[in-house]
Amino acid sequence: MKEQRLYENVAQRIAQRMHEGVYPPGTRLPGEREMAGQFEVSRVTIRQALISLQALGKLEVRPGSGAHVLDAEVSQVDALPSASALELTEARSLFESEVAALAAPDISDKTLAKLEQLIADMSSDDVDAAELADRDFHLTIAAAAGNSVLYYIVEKLWRMRMELAPVKKVYDSVCSEDATVRGGEHREILDALHSRDPAQARLAMRKHFTRLLESMLDVTEQKALKDARRKASESRERFLKSARI
Repeated sequence: MKEQRLYENVAQRIAQRMHEGVYPPGTRLPGEREMAGQFEVSRVTIRQALISLQALGKLEVRPGSGAHVLDAEVSQVDALPSASALELTEARSLFESEVAALAAPDISDKTLAKLEQLIADMSSDDVDAAELADRDFHLTIAAAAGNSVLYYIVEKLWRMRMELAPVKKVYDSVCSEDATVRGGEHREILDALHSRDPAQARLAMRKHFTRLLESMLDVTEQKALKDARRKASESRERFLKSARI
C-alpha cells in the first residue's frame, strides 16, 4: 500500500480540529506560516493539506482572505463530480486555451515574473512542491484573464485533477516520466504570454494539453495490453493445468 504523504496526515489533523470545534464553521484558519509552525511542517505541506480539505468540501480558500471552514450542508453542495483523466484533460484544454488567449493582451510584467518563478519551482525534486507550482502556474494565468467565472472553472478543474484518486493516479503516472517536456511546454506558454499574442498563447496551451492527452492514451493502451497479457497467462496456466490432469 502506498505510504501516506505528509500533507494527507496534516489534513487529517486539521480536519480533527475542525470536528472538535477548535476551528468551527465560518471561522478563518490561521495563516500558512502560523500553521506550518504549529504542525512543524513546511508551508508547501500546509498548502497541499488545505487544497485537499477544500476538495473534500471542508474549506473554502478565498484569494486574499485565506481558508474558511464550511459547514456540512455547504460541503455537500461543493462535492466534486466523477470524471476520467481523459475527460478532465479535454475540458482543461478547451477552457485553459481560451483563458490563456484572454489573459495574453493585458498580462502584467509582475505576473510574468511570477510565472517565471513558478516554472523554476516545477523542477523541484519535491513532488508535492512541483505539483503545487504547476497548479499555481495555471491558476495565475486564469487570474490574469480577469474573469472570476473562468477562474472558478479552472480552479474547480484543478481540484478534480489533484483530488479525484483515479484521475490523480493517471496524471502522476504520466507527469513522472515527462518533467523535461512539460517544462519546455510551460516555457512556450510563458513566451507566448510575453509576446502578448492571444493566438500564440492559445496555441501553446492547446499544444501542452494535446501532448498530455496523447501521453495518457499511450499509458491507457499500455495498461490494457499488460492486463490482456496477464489474463492470457492466467488462462494458459489454468487450461494447461487441467489438460495435464
